[in-house]
Amino acid sequence: MRCIIMANGEYGDIEVYRELFHGHEIVLCADGGANYAYKLGLVPDSIVGDMDSILPEVREYFQARNVKMHKYPLRKDFTDTQLVLEIAKQWKPTEIMMLGTLGGRLDHTLSNLYCGMEMVQKGIKLTHCTPNLRVHIIDRDIDITGQTGDIVSVLALSQQARGVSETGFEYILDNAVLEKNNPYAVSNKLAANKGRISVQEGILAVFHYFQGMPETPQI
Repeated sequence: MRCIIMANGEYGDIEVYRELFHGHEIVLCADGGANYAYKLGLVPDSIVGDMDSILPEVREYFQARNVKMHKYPLRKDFTDTQLVLEIAKQWKPTEIMMLGTLGGRLDHTLSNLYCGMEMVQKGIKLTHCTPNLRVHIIDRDIDITGQTGDIVSVLALSQQARGVSETGFEYILDNAVLEKNNPYAVSNKLAANKGRISVQEGILAVFHYFQGMPETPQI
């Protein structure tokens, strides 16, 4: 089951995301992410957070449609994104797609990247999406499909990532060790339309920048 989480970050052209929703996925909103669901005409399954960012008219609209609200205190130990990921576990998803989690405040972006690590360790596919960037959080392998010359960077989210290999890129890695304090595996490029990245131990963030803006976010 696919779960789409809508956070309250940057989206760009909101209409670009419409094709992601097919009506059979779970849609969860982290607080002000509900404002973007409203703009797209979506009714989420739940809205989670301290409710300091959701617009009053949007909240009233979804309350009238019996959308479940998980309200937390403004002063709390977890971000709204962390809280919505906890709620997502109840649905037992096999894949989580996160929107509005990149851009804007750098601290929020980094927090959003790190807080998905637990889900990946549970075997759940997790991707952060914008119109021209995907960030895949992985602990095994992934095929990257795009255009020759697409920029792909790899960073270790765990202290170390061992057995990292990259094939189908300008610069090949073979059983390398990546460390947080030596982030050298950036700005690689696809040598063809597809490349493969794998890691034997640890967690990676794989940044795939598309050349130009695709018509719809690609998975």
